[in-house]
Amino acid sequence: MAYIYSSSKCCSQVDYTTTIFSVIIMLLQKSMTGSRLFSNTSRALQKSPTGVVFMNMGGPARVEETRDFLYQLFADNDLIPISRKYQPFIAKYISRFRTPKIEQQYREIGGGSPIRKWSEYQAQRVCEILDESCPETAPHKPYVAFRYARPLTGETYQRMLKDGIRRAVAFSQYPQFSYSTTGSSINELWRQIKSLDPERTVNWSVIDRWPTNEGLVKAFAENITAKLEEFPEDIRKNVVLLFSAHSLPMDVVNTGDAYPAEVGATVYRIMEELKFCNPYRLVWQSQVGPKPWLGAQTADAAEWLSPTEPGLIFIPVAFTSDHIETLHEIDLGVIGESPYKDKLKRCESLNGNETFIKGMADIVKNHLKSGELYSKQLPLDFTLGKSNDPIEHPSKVFGDHTKK
Repeated sequence: MAYIYSSSKCCSQVDYTTTIFSVIIMLLQKSMTGSRLFSNTSRALQKSPTGVVFMNMGGPARVEETRDFLYQLFADNDLIPISRKYQPFIAKYISRFRTPKIEQQYREIGGGSPIRKWSEYQAQRVCEILDESCPETAPHKPYVAFRYARPLTGETYQRMLKDGIRRAVAFSQYPQFSYSTTGSSINELWRQIKSLDPERTVNWSVIDRWPTNEGLVKAFAENITAKLEEFPEDIRKNVVLLFSAHSLPMDVVNTGDAYPAEVGATVYRIMEELKFCNPYRLVWQSQVGPKPWLGAQTADAAEWLSPTEPGLIFIPVAFTSDHIETLHEIDLGVIGESPYKDKLKRCESLNGNETFIKGMADIVKNHLKSGELYSKQLPLDFTLGKSNDPIEHPSKVFGDHTKK
């Protein structure tokens, strides 16, 4: 090859060979450059996956975590909007007082809440589906951010920063919006942004509600149909479906909170899917304290209906997985303590239902493709919500606020 380049008297064959060789070298160089560009692009994508953050209240994974969980809950001013000056002291007292009872309840359901296990499983599966169905934003990395239990929002945010996340979707695991739940998680996210990410390196958007999502509706319908099959055929169509959601204090409802209407929308869509096959009612559980709450209470409705109806099915319509409200309050309390327990059943929670998980993946996929930062309802939610440290407007939290 050196001879070809150095010779001053080259025959035409050598000139032809030189030309061909030069063309090959040029093509190889372009090919290598292209490979490097593709490789660099791939590496850039790998360095900056899309974070999919499942936000929920959480629960103590071990009995020993119960007191911390209760303190975090009662210290949340978005959930309990009292004087911030005294709230830490009140939260400390209430959590200490209630801990023994709640610890015993967690022991009775296996030694802790399964909500983290199910949340991590669901988030992982959603991201696996998204990597296939939404390659333009892949890879998708799953995270769980709890409001009152580990991993807390701040812990998860720190992990995301270490992982190099630059784009993230805050995915509320409360299908129906309430300022007390989803609103609280958003306010906490904003506090952690200001504390941990003042340069705004992560661009956030939020899925703040999804009460009539097709996957959610179909998954509930599947589980209800399966549970109805456990009743004798001659009474099956007369079994009463009791959709049970976590209640709200009436002073929160009276602010115009969206939650009751959105839970009702979920119930109606499920019954549409079931072609209104059975009598049904929406009831409310988990009332705490003396002030008025949204009713009728689940336990009261069960007591009224059990003697006369051929059967009851309880459907945890506002929960995306099992936790203490299903495993203890309904299973061991409402059903377990009833003299009519033989004709009372609870519908399976959504947990690992694949129809449900695919539905959640579709929500995230459509959200990413739409470019929507938050729903049209969210600004009004924060206008009506009552707490001492709310965000000024969702636009402060979501969107590209990167400081150049």
